[in-house]
Amino acid sequence: MPRTVHLMALGIFAMVTSEFLVGGLMPQIAADLGVSIPRVGYLITAFGLAMAVGGPIAATALMRLAPKTALLILFAVFIAGNALAAAAPDYTVMLLARVVTGAASGAFFGVAITAVIRLVSEDMRGRATGVAMQGLMIGTLLGLPLSTLLGGLWGWRAAFAAVGALAAVAALAVLASMPHLAPAEDSGGLRDEAAVFRRPGLLLALLGSTFIIGATFSAFSYFTPILTEVTGFSAGTVPVLLLVYGAASVVGNAVVARFAQSHTRTAIAVGLVLNALFLAGFALFAGLKAPAVAAMVGIGLVGVTLNPAMAMRVHREGNARALVNTVHTSFITMGVVLGSWVGGMGIDAYGLLAAPWIGVALAAAGLLTLVPEALRARGGGSGARTARGGGAPEAAGPAEPVGAPGT
Repeated sequence: MPRTVHLMALGIFAMVTSEFLVGGLMPQIAADLGVSIPRVGYLITAFGLAMAVGGPIAATALMRLAPKTALLILFAVFIAGNALAAAAPDYTVMLLARVVTGAASGAFFGVAITAVIRLVSEDMRGRATGVAMQGLMIGTLLGLPLSTLLGGLWGWRAAFAAVGALAAVAALAVLASMPHLAPAEDSGGLRDEAAVFRRPGLLLALLGSTFIIGATFSAFSYFTPILTEVTGFSAGTVPVLLLVYGAASVVGNAVVARFAQSHTRTAIAVGLVLNALFLAGFALFAGLKAPAVAAMVGIGLVGVTLNPAMAMRVHREGNARALVNTVHTSFITMGVVLGSWVGGMGIDAYGLLAAPWIGVALAAAGLLTLVPEALRARGGGSGARTARGGGAPEAAGPAEPVGAPGT
C-alpha cells in the first residue's frame, strides 16, 4: 500500500479529532469565553454544517489543482483554523474558527479519497479506501478521550494547538513524499462536474449513505444515557465501553474494506441487516448488561464501518472525483445530524429506548435504496452502474505510477 494512503489516514484522523474537540471541552470553553454550555454546543453544529455545505464549495474551488496542491492548501486552512481557535479571544472568533476548520475538513475527505483511488490499482481501491478511512474510525475512537485528556492536562487551547500541530506533521509528510498527480484530465467546468448528480442511482447511493450513518448515530448519540440509566453501568465505566465500541469499529472497517470492491452491494446489504438486528437487540436487552454490551459491540462492527463499501457504491454510480467524494462526505454528515435529531425526538416522545428502534427504521430505509440497483443488476446482469448507459463504471482514472514526489 503506498505511503500516501496512510498519510491520508493520518490527515483524516486529525480532522475527525478536531471535530470531537469541543464535545470533550465544553465546560472549559464555556467558562473561558463566558458563554453557556448550549452556545458551546452550537460550535459542534457549526462545524458539521460547514463540513456539509462549505466542504463541497471548497472542493469546487480547488478542483482544477493537482491533488497534492489541493491537499496542502486544505491542510494550511485547517491548521490556521485550529490556531485561530487556540487563540480565540471571544465566542465570535471561536465560531469563525470552527466554520473554517469544518469546511476544510469536508473538502479534505473528498480530495484525500480521490487521491487514494488514483494511487492504487483498480482492484485495490476498496482496501485502500478502507485504510484511509481508518483515520475516521480511530479518530472516532480516540477523539473525545484525547480532547478530554489534553484539556485536563494543559487546557482547552492546548488541545486545539495539538491537533493543529498533528495536521502540520501530516502536511509536511505529504509535501515530502506524496507523488505528483496531475489534475484530472476529464475534469470540466462546474456545470460538467455537477451534471453527474442528475443520475438517479447516484442520488440513491448518497441517500443510502445518509440512512446508514443515521441508523448508527440514532443510537450512538445516546449510548451514555442508555448505558447509565437503563443498563445500570456507572458513569466511570461508560468511557471504557465506548473505547470497546470504537475498537470494534476499527476491526469492522478493516473487514468491510476487503469486500468493498468486489462485493459492494452485498457488503452494504448484509451490514444493514446485521446493524438492524444489533440495534433491535440493544433496544430489547438494554436492561441486561452482557447482552447490551454485546449488541453495542455489534453495532460498532457493522455500523459506520460500511464507509469503504459506501464509497465504492458512490464511485460506481457517479465517479471518484473530488466533488462527488466531498458531496458524499456531506451526505454522511447529514446522516450524523439526522440520526441524532430523530433519535432525540423519539426519546422526547417515547423514552430512551426509542433511539435504537429509530435506528432500525433508518437501516430499513437504507436497504430500500438498494432495491433499484438490485433490480437493475438482475435485469442487466451487472451490479455496476454504468457511466452513460453502457460500459465500465466511471471512476477517477487508472492508478498512476508512484514516482518522485512532486508538487
